[in-house]
Amino acid sequence: MQFTIDATQQNARACTIKTAHSTIQTPVFMPVGTQGTVKALDANDMLSLGAKIILGNTYHLYLRPGSKLVKKFGGLHGFSKFPHSFLTDSGGFQAFSLSDNSKPDEKGIMFKSHIDGSRHYFTPQSVLDTQYDLGSDIMMILDDLVALPNTKERIKLSIERTTAWAKEAITYHKEQQAKGIGVNQNIFAIIQGGIDKEFRQQSAEQLCALSDYDGFAIGGLSVGEANQDMYDTVAWTTQFMPKDKPRYLMGVGTPEDLIENVERGVDMFDCVMPTRNARNGTLFTSFGRLNIRKACYKEDALPIDESCGCYTCQNFSRAYLNHLLRAGEITYFRLASIHNIYYYLDLMKQAREAILNQNWVAFKKEFYAKRAVKEE
Repeated sequence: MQFTIDATQQNARACTIKTAHSTIQTPVFMPVGTQGTVKALDANDMLSLGAKIILGNTYHLYLRPGSKLVKKFGGLHGFSKFPHSFLTDSGGFQAFSLSDNSKPDEKGIMFKSHIDGSRHYFTPQSVLDTQYDLGSDIMMILDDLVALPNTKERIKLSIERTTAWAKEAITYHKEQQAKGIGVNQNIFAIIQGGIDKEFRQQSAEQLCALSDYDGFAIGGLSVGEANQDMYDTVAWTTQFMPKDKPRYLMGVGTPEDLIENVERGVDMFDCVMPTRNARNGTLFTSFGRLNIRKACYKEDALPIDESCGCYTCQNFSRAYLNHLLRAGEITYFRLASIHNIYYYLDLMKQAREAILNQNWVAFKKEFYAKRAVKEE
């Protein structure tokens, strides 16, 4: 991986990340393709949208179709036909979100499959083995994520486990690379600590001291805490992270969350929000959210957003999308997802241009001014 900082304004950064499969300009939003595809879209859609990196999930792909099968087809790139970069999450979030079916201990996480009830044990080494098969460009390590609020004892244990697993993972990764395995794959550690400043500093300093990591993520946020607590935690944590490596905020979030955290020094984001909301009828626009299911759009000839350049807005009306959703047509999911993903990718492109042009403050002010009108 090559990483360069192209410009900064205050704490906001415009950077370039080069992997074996693409050149990624940041700030960047990574569409979530949990099962090796962004829901309702295919590789050609993602190329048309200009996506340079998407996220896949180790836990889900391990269970179905299995990493060995994916490897047989040339990894995620050959299997999905998306030629650009993949980042794969390790399964730590699934241990949190599927907590009734998982149990962490000192050496890893025992999962009970949500598909067939079979049992599987994930360790720092095993999740890397799975990701070597998947061929992802950026591999996330196994971490111990906890819900918020939580006890200090549980958060402290989370940090201890995450640091221990990070040490095991980077040692194993270097050993495998020496054998010619994963030589073009990069590895990121995940900082934990809840919203406690002392814990966040402790986790960041312990992990960032492991200098062989290619980048660092902030995990364990957007899991129940207030938005301002999340923003304050990010602002506090980034000061302990290396300036010369990518910073990734996991699982966040709304357009406002992205703008606020770009300002706090984050380079990379992912979230299911644009596609999940699209399927439920919520569309993101320059003026806020629009609920396309509403009766007022039944005869509306306007596009979703007149300022949007996406395929959907350039070709279809609100009335048509309202009809498709109400009729339960599958085409709606594709057209709505194209729009929401385009909006997120374009928002980050605009943010980058603002940083490069030293116009960040005015850009952020305009972003919020457009939303001052009551959301529909």
